[in-house]
Amino acid sequence: MEALRQDDPRRFGRFTALARFHEGASAVRYVARDAATGEVVLVTAARPQLAAVPVFSRRFRAEARTAERLAGGWVSPPVDLGEEPEAPADGPEPLWTAAAYVPALPLAEAVAIAGPLPERALRILGAGIAEILSRVHASGSVLQGLAPGTVLLAADGPRLTAFGPLGAAASAEVGPGGQLSVRLGYLTPEQIEGKEVSAASDLFVLGLLLAYAATGTTPFTEGPAEEAARRIAEDEPELDAVPDPLRELIASCLAKDPAERPAAGTVAAELALEGAAGLARGGWLPERLAAAVTDQEARVLALEPPEDDTEPEAGPTEAAEAGAGAAEAEAAESGPEETPEPEDARPEDPRTDGARPEDPRAVPEPQDARTAPEPEDARPLPVPPADASQTNASPAGAPPADASPVNAPASQAPTAAPASDGDIGEDRGTTRFLNTGPRPPQSDRPTTQLALPHELTAPPGAALVPAAHPMPPALPAAPGTPQQPQQPQQPSHTQGGPAPYPAAALPAGPAGPGGPGGGPMVSLPLPPAPAPAPDPGASRRTLLTIAAAAVGGLVVGGGSVAALGSGDTAAATDDKPAPKPRRTLPGQAPEPRWIYAHPASESSPLTTAVWRDKLLVVTSESQASAVDLRTGKRLWQRADGAKGQAALAAGDDLVFVASPTEFLWLSPKNGKVVHRVRYTEAFTDLPGLTVGRLAGSSGPVIWFTGSHTVTVKAPKPKKGKKKEKDKEVVQAHFFAYDIVQRKELWRTAVPAGRSPGTPAYRVVAERSADVLVRQDAVSLTAAEVKAAKGKGSVRSFDQKTGKLLWTKKYGAASLEAATTGDEDGALYAAVGKDLQAFEADTTKPLWRVEGSDGSWFGTPLIAGPLIHTTERSRLVGAVERESGRLVWRRSTEVPGIGNAPSLTLSSSEKTLIAADAIQVTVFSAADGERLWKFQDIGSADPKGVTVSAPYRALTFGETVVVQRDRSFYAFPVA
Repeated sequence: MEALRQDDPRRFGRFTALARFHEGASAVRYVARDAATGEVVLVTAARPQLAAVPVFSRRFRAEARTAERLAGGWVSPPVDLGEEPEAPADGPEPLWTAAAYVPALPLAEAVAIAGPLPERALRILGAGIAEILSRVHASGSVLQGLAPGTVLLAADGPRLTAFGPLGAAASAEVGPGGQLSVRLGYLTPEQIEGKEVSAASDLFVLGLLLAYAATGTTPFTEGPAEEAARRIAEDEPELDAVPDPLRELIASCLAKDPAERPAAGTVAAELALEGAAGLARGGWLPERLAAAVTDQEARVLALEPPEDDTEPEAGPTEAAEAGAGAAEAEAAESGPEETPEPEDARPEDPRTDGARPEDPRAVPEPQDARTAPEPEDARPLPVPPADASQTNASPAGAPPADASPVNAPASQAPTAAPASDGDIGEDRGTTRFLNTGPRPPQSDRPTTQLALPHELTAPPGAALVPAAHPMPPALPAAPGTPQQPQQPQQPSHTQGGPAPYPAAALPAGPAGPGGPGGGPMVSLPLPPAPAPAPDPGASRRTLLTIAAAAVGGLVVGGGSVAALGSGDTAAATDDKPAPKPRRTLPGQAPEPRWIYAHPASESSPLTTAVWRDKLLVVTSESQASAVDLRTGKRLWQRADGAKGQAALAAGDDLVFVASPTEFLWLSPKNGKVVHRVRYTEAFTDLPGLTVGRLAGSSGPVIWFTGSHTVTVKAPKPKKGKKKEKDKEVVQAHFFAYDIVQRKELWRTAVPAGRSPGTPAYRVVAERSADVLVRQDAVSLTAAEVKAAKGKGSVRSFDQKTGKLLWTKKYGAASLEAATTGDEDGALYAAVGKDLQAFEADTTKPLWRVEGSDGSWFGTPLIAGPLIHTTERSRLVGAVERESGRLVWRRSTEVPGIGNAPSLTLSSSEKTLIAADAIQVTVFSAADGERLWKFQDIGSADPKGVTVSAPYRALTFGETVVVQRDRSFYAFPVA
């Protein structure tokens, strides 16, 4: 943390900048405070020269949206996305986000302070990050945001601050024509082989991070830099210094074959079965790190806004800059062994100092685009001078004779791109990926990919050349152009990792020592881009190119070369090919049997129901539609079923739907209306009947409430008195109706509910003689609420006649208490923070299960001899139905307090599915083993609507259909 610089912004919306917190390649983070509320936040502000590039702006906001969707637990929730900033008159539009400030140290800084972490801290670190990865991977996406500088260590556990390649970039710069180049800090074996990036790629990088945290170095640093890519692809990692209990797990993460790496959920469970938060209780950081975090918090809280009429006080970086000139002069005299000059201390135009030869391949920088300085925590400590043997090992850091520039194959010499808004069209010298150019539509992707699309890189054994950094990408040299000599340089590295090689053993960048080519980088020659498939509807896509290079603090010689499109995705259709089979790993959701996306042109689903294990019937404001449960293809839609309630089976061959004005019986084959009963015709003695929500169903019988308004005539006035006005009175009834015989069984008058008058009932138990019903508290009238004195009640209605038998209250169960019952005469209700069982007919207490402090139970689910429980604290469990003995209790691992997850059992009752607003967690019903989790984090489109709808689960056969708003996923279950 350092003082603000003279040119740093002082305001970000409602926040006042207090200090610089961390400087990254693509953005600077500031400590800021809301003057009105005193709230302290971390503002991530994009560098102005990058914010002006359209593709950077889109990607920056997309990654901010990803952070918003993942908020909670080890991801600090965004406070302000800065989506409507006021652009200054003389510059690009400011681009920033603000997240809650949590005192924490970057992993790289923590290792520098206290050295390798102890085993317990490693477990908590790895489990916390793996839990985040598990949530991302559950949606079929890849994070690509892990680095020693993006993982923070807070007092209660780890935090992640980057949610895509921009956040984790080692460098980012603007090239000719507005092209954006980003340098990533790692390379995985599959990337070296030109294969697709997948969830397993994140696990490889997680293994590297854990090895780094455990040893202070990375497991592929032994050997010449130019062979780093080969070592990553072929050599076994050096893990001798890793604690024995963790060595096998980290080695499995670093497996060369992605299929052999464990899933994120498996890693989380093996590192901390009780979850990272559980293991971190009571503190987890070594004493020196805990003290550093406390000190940082104290310094942040003491910060005051700088006065407007004074320049910010010089911080550590400015102090370094003050001696930059002397350091540069000393470096010129003493040679390449000296520590390079800090990036932000170099002259604005390095070509004017006369110390370095001009590279004829270099592209002049735009006047307003200065290359991004290297992050402060990424600069190495001074390196001892290399001995003669080391110097001879790599003379002058010269590249191999057969090497050529990354973006300059001699056979391909494109001309400089004209200035534009960032749309650069076809670049035959750049590796291409999915979603980067015209291509046929793709389907069956659960969500927009967070990670870079598929990439092509050079095969193992290809010639390696140094990549320029952080200069803009060089144009290809014309044939016969003489190459400028390159000078040796000191090693530098980003993300705070240790300098992994002797100074003279590293290839130098084209600018010479101390120039922008600094850093231990190995680049891979790129093959020509494949010709894209024709797509007449596709426009030229803006590309984000990522230069191949390495980050010494993570993987020397590693890197990633990619082109990222503007975010366009193919529209989902009902015609989907079968998904490719995928090996199911513990903790990871299995491959969906199918995925169905409700059309965006139609209104969102209101209700969903499974009809006879054959159809998924979806109703919306505009229609009812049916999806084939075998294939996930939509079969039909019917406007008559608009606003209908959940579909039910009416016999073997009809689908019953209750609409606001009529009962409908639809053909399951084509949705055609076979029978129609309008309420005005079926209930002629109740004109204007309004049918409420279905209270429940059993076989062919449904129960529902309804109300209508009647006019009560005023009595005849006495002689000499004025006649009173007639009154409009709401009358309500509770109905039983047979949907197979299509006739009313009975009706009973009940008290009208809150305006408009229809009470909302829910059947909590069906017994042989009666049906037990509870009224939702929101539909009680003010008089009923007052009379209840805070206690809820249950009504019993005769099964045959509908006669009201009794109304009872159970202990201190409130009006809102979750309640259910069984056929044996027991009732189970939430009482305070506990779950209590009663005899339904006598209200006698039977047993009590203690709940969590500050929480309460949701609606339990009865399954044979067990009752499955759910709590607001996100605990799910099972108790014995007869005694209340706790069988098991597990957390869904969703952080914080929210609504209690809703519970669903598979058809075999072997699998329990817990669904809430954050994720779906699947357990073994018998012993509570967590089987897998699923989370659809939604579209990464910066302008896309954030999905806040909770998850729902419907089961049939050996399948569970998980719904979130418009998206449906069919997963296999036991």
